[in-house]
Amino acid sequence: MKKITLLFSFLVFITSCALKHTQELVHSGDYDNAITIAVSSLESNKDKKSKQDYVYLLEEAFAKAKERDLNTLNLLEKENNPAQIEHIYQLYVGLNNRQEKIKPLLPLQLLKENRTAVFAFENYNDKLVTAKNALSNYLYANAKALLKSTNKIDFRKAFDDFTYLNQINPNFKDVNELLKEAKFKGSDFVLVSTKNETNMIIPVRLQNDLLDFNTYGLNDKWTVYHNTEQDGIRYDFGVRIRFREVVISPEQIKEKEFIKERRIKDGQKKLIDANGKEVLDEKGKVVFVDNWKDVTVKVNEFRQFKSCIITAKVDFSNWTTNQLLQSFPLSSEFIFENVYANYKGDRRAADDSYFPNFNKKTIPFPSNEQMIYDAGEDLKNKLKGILNQNPLRN
Repeated sequence: MKKITLLFSFLVFITSCALKHTQELVHSGDYDNAITIAVSSLESNKDKKSKQDYVYLLEEAFAKAKERDLNTLNLLEKENNPAQIEHIYQLYVGLNNRQEKIKPLLPLQLLKENRTAVFAFENYNDKLVTAKNALSNYLYANAKALLKSTNKIDFRKAFDDFTYLNQINPNFKDVNELLKEAKFKGSDFVLVSTKNETNMIIPVRLQNDLLDFNTYGLNDKWTVYHNTEQDGIRYDFGVRIRFREVVISPEQIKEKEFIKERRIKDGQKKLIDANGKEVLDEKGKVVFVDNWKDVTVKVNEFRQFKSCIITAKVDFSNWTTNQLLQSFPLSSEFIFENVYANYKGDRRAADDSYFPNFNKKTIPFPSNEQMIYDAGEDLKNKLKGILNQNPLRN
């Protein structure tokens, strides 16, 4: 019973806080947020006495929000400033959406006054269509003018305008074609290449992997990477991966011998007292204890080892100004290692974690080409990090 009382008190407290917050929103002029909370509260049990305050607040907030928006529209339409066309359109959208949010709740009763709450709805369809057409024409003209610029930032603004226009008025004139044009003109095209400055052969598949930008997951809608020069593309930037040095160690097999000693548990044995007699428990049964045994093993360990280190440099160049923008060092190491062993004696003397080495054997060393390729896999991840963290255009 006590838990139910506490829960009821908590719910009353939460409800009271929500109501007070809604009142504060109305008094501060944040009518639409107040309407959202009131509507949410009235979606269930709207005729309960405890919901009456929300009906009053909804009626008040709606009337004040409508009056404010209509006054603003009256002023903006008199000013006739093209820069305010979007604001006018959004105001009409807001007026209409506000009504649609309240309509499902109607009618709402004010019990003390024995009347129905008043919401003076209007049909804004014609105004909405007029404002949408005016905004569409404005966005279209403004974006087309931006396409005549020589500045990529203007092309991107044009793309955003055409995108917005497509959202409010789909298939308006030739917007879909102009979107493609704005996207193409606003994009930075980057040609990425590799250069081998070492005395080693860089595997072709490593170079192909490094230049396969479909696998990089670079999320930049305005940057397009190419690994081969394409007709009709004027490249803005170049990224060159210059392999400076490849160092591959000789194939090594190192052998070492060591002895391990260990005390291990080897079953159980009868507990014998100082007199050589078996120790019995309280039930008369023989007591058994762990049998500990000292064991020794001689291990012959073989360690196959080969390493490859690649060092490179990544150059970012501006092809429009023919300037080197930035250079980044790039390096990676790949190590091939295989440890195997044989033994004489009791293998249990070795550490448990060492046991798998007794089941291994010698394996062929990877070729130099494979070593370079494996080191390049890490190189690719580091290159991806450089490209993500260093945008070509600020």
